[in-house]
Amino acid sequence: MGRRHILHCDMNCFYASVEMQRHPELRNTPLAVCGSQEERHGIVLTANYIAKPYGVKTGMAIWQAKQRCPDLVTLPPDMDEYIRISRFASEIYEDYTDQVELFGLDECWLDVSGSVGLYGSPMSIAREISNRIKFELGITASIGVADNKVTSKLGSDYKKPDAITQISESNYKEIVYPLPVEDLLYVGPATSKKLRSIGISTIGRLAECPEDVLQRRLGKMGLVLSTFARGLDISPVQRTDHIPNIKSVGNSATTPRDLENEEDVKLMLLLLAESVCSRMRELASRCTVVEIYIRDTELNSFCRQRKLPFPSCSSQELAEVGLELFRRHYHWERPIRSIGLRGAGLVEAVGTVQMSLYAEDQRRDKWQRIDRAVDHLRQRYGYMSVRRALLDTDPRLGHINVRDDHTVHPVGFFGG
Repeated sequence: MGRRHILHCDMNCFYASVEMQRHPELRNTPLAVCGSQEERHGIVLTANYIAKPYGVKTGMAIWQAKQRCPDLVTLPPDMDEYIRISRFASEIYEDYTDQVELFGLDECWLDVSGSVGLYGSPMSIAREISNRIKFELGITASIGVADNKVTSKLGSDYKKPDAITQISESNYKEIVYPLPVEDLLYVGPATSKKLRSIGISTIGRLAECPEDVLQRRLGKMGLVLSTFARGLDISPVQRTDHIPNIKSVGNSATTPRDLENEEDVKLMLLLLAESVCSRMRELASRCTVVEIYIRDTELNSFCRQRKLPFPSCSSQELAEVGLELFRRHYHWERPIRSIGLRGAGLVEAVGTVQMSLYAEDQRRDKWQRIDRAVDHLRQRYGYMSVRRALLDTDPRLGHINVRDDHTVHPVGFFGG
């Protein structure tokens, strides 16, 4: 395989940039796009570069952001408009290659290896795309140029806004090695804590750490991160018509009121499990792992997971396993603000499944037959047409439409 040429395009402060384009009078004003306070999504989704020096950050509560920046202008998100602009950007990318892999609305990878003969060097292509985004869409993008996806993303993050950074073998250690280890894809807070506990604070230190040490600390992911840190990622950029190999399906919700007891949590897990399992059945899949996500009123969060004895797409079973995980790991130091549930390790649901005489397996089969019957009714009469009686015990929580009002997430970097 010849040398690859990969671009990572990241439209700067995307939501805020779109709003400044729509409202030119706000271009020199600290601005943040925020979730609805009435629906308790009252956090900063993105802030412009004028607001950031004040300490306004994504995920910050609106009241905290306004304490730090009293002149901050807040606007509600207009997702339809952001999707529209994202599609226009995709049309620009697709003028240069059909290997365009989206990573959210505002980021994507392009493999332009086959395009250099037509459009010039990767840097020439990057400059042309940057100019077109600026003049056709009225916003800016930072672009990383490298020979793989992970390194190109480090390049787009390296200088912002409106910059192009090329990372090659000759300057890799100079640019990448000093970066904080958290800048590397898939190094979140938990992984960062483990790495820093053994003295790994930069990508360079991670790259130089023996693989057996990383594997002992992080398992298989340790080997993956070692590969990323050394600039050896070989994952392909998928074609625009690629159907991803979905590995997990999840959903989460910021609740209209704080969850204050186990009954609240049970109700929400049932709601989420129904939406997640409905999506799995649409994909003809079952999960082998159940994961919960909890965030409290101080915005502290954690994830826990458990492997299932048998693959399942039963909403009752996923909700029960999620509740068991919750009971084991949450100690009610604070009320809960948001909650999520994910079915991971998906396997195909087609084919023959060996039946069992055990009561638990018969119970699982019964649940799944009930779920399929409910699916048919909802397809005909709408998702909210069939509801559990338990949900009516709390109208504020029970009437959330987690299927239609929340995005069910089935795709990730390793989708393949």
